[in-house]
Amino acid sequence: MPLMEELNYADKRVLVRVDINSPLDPETHRIINDNRIVKSLPTLSYLLEKGAKLGILAHQGDTLNYNDLVPLEEHAGILSKLLGKEVRYIDDVAGPAAVEAINGLCSGQAILLGNVRYLTEEVSSFESAVSLEPKEMLNCLLVRTLAPLFDIYVNDAFAAAHRNAPSMVAFQELMPSAAGFLLFDEVEALQKLMEEPAHPAVFLLGGLKISDAFSMMLRVLKAGVADSILTCGVTGIIMLMAKGLDVGDAMRKFIADRSLDVFIEPAKAYLRDYQGKIMVPVDLACDVEGRRVEMDVEELPGKGIYPDIGRKTAQLYSDIIMNAGTVFVNGPPGVYENSEFAYGTESLFKALGKTSAYTVVGGGDSVSAAARFINPDDINYVCTAGGAMVRFLSGVELPLLTAMKKAYENR
Repeated sequence: MPLMEELNYADKRVLVRVDINSPLDPETHRIINDNRIVKSLPTLSYLLEKGAKLGILAHQGDTLNYNDLVPLEEHAGILSKLLGKEVRYIDDVAGPAAVEAINGLCSGQAILLGNVRYLTEEVSSFESAVSLEPKEMLNCLLVRTLAPLFDIYVNDAFAAAHRNAPSMVAFQELMPSAAGFLLFDEVEALQKLMEEPAHPAVFLLGGLKISDAFSMMLRVLKAGVADSILTCGVTGIIMLMAKGLDVGDAMRKFIADRSLDVFIEPAKAYLRDYQGKIMVPVDLACDVEGRRVEMDVEELPGKGIYPDIGRKTAQLYSDIIMNAGTVFVNGPPGVYENSEFAYGTESLFKALGKTSAYTVVGGGDSVSAAARFINPDDINYVCTAGGAMVRFLSGVELPLLTAMKKAYENR
């Protein structure tokens, strides 16, 4: 990928795409974790110090997460505070007000434009319905309006690298482009995880997004990267069902209602083909009218769903983490937001903070859990990405990386 240091930014208009999409409080819609904003600072600081006239593109929420589709005014305030320099906000993406504001920028000034997901061409439902190549995006409103106003494009949004959207892959077709510091850091950390992990390498896979877990699991097992897969969350439940255990009516309905039962047959194949490498919970915490009731898996089924692993599983997995050479975590072991069912997540993340292994945590829920129970500085690398990270580790070519490689070749 082209390096930022290769370009001259003095008095140049620079369009930088960051990913500062942040978790919001469901009631107040205020930001509750600014990890991605903090991670964007080195690139933004560098460009401003070099005298760039900086226009910042970012998103918050989506059609699939409509409640978080809000203006970026609070993001601009946090950026201003952390950078020690005003980042002006304008609630316009590519309209006349945005154009006027961009034209008025002076060297060393920055403006955060409106939420790009205000534009139909930037939302996930458009990407799904209309498949465009980067060259076909050049007539999109965002590109045809903003490209003539800028001299250089910088992308620092690895967390959105799986998105084939104009703000991510089209500007590279029209102007000199470079990868931001965070983009390089993310790719380097994940390449290290896949190419040279210290063994034993342990992958802890939890949470609800088990399609991510399953695609990643197969690749790291096939490639011999992972020595142990510690399953928990819904992934752990699916593995127990694949082993023939009765998880009860409530849990089966939970799985079926989300169409997650399609993973049971693949789980059977994984357990058969990689015997001894996939660990499943030995006990679970059942939700009985809001009360935590633990039971060994041989005692299943319980009368409710299972929002957490049990203490025996937490101890077993913690011991494995403490003796690992590399630990990767995607997805919390339980519903950690509920104190009644936070034990598993708290226990495993505390082990993660103490182990001497090289540790990597990715995914929004995992990062939030880490921040709740330990000092995130005790983790070697905290990845800002969720879906992009999983796809990268699953061997999927990411649209952003393809676009940046092309930009490198066309320098």
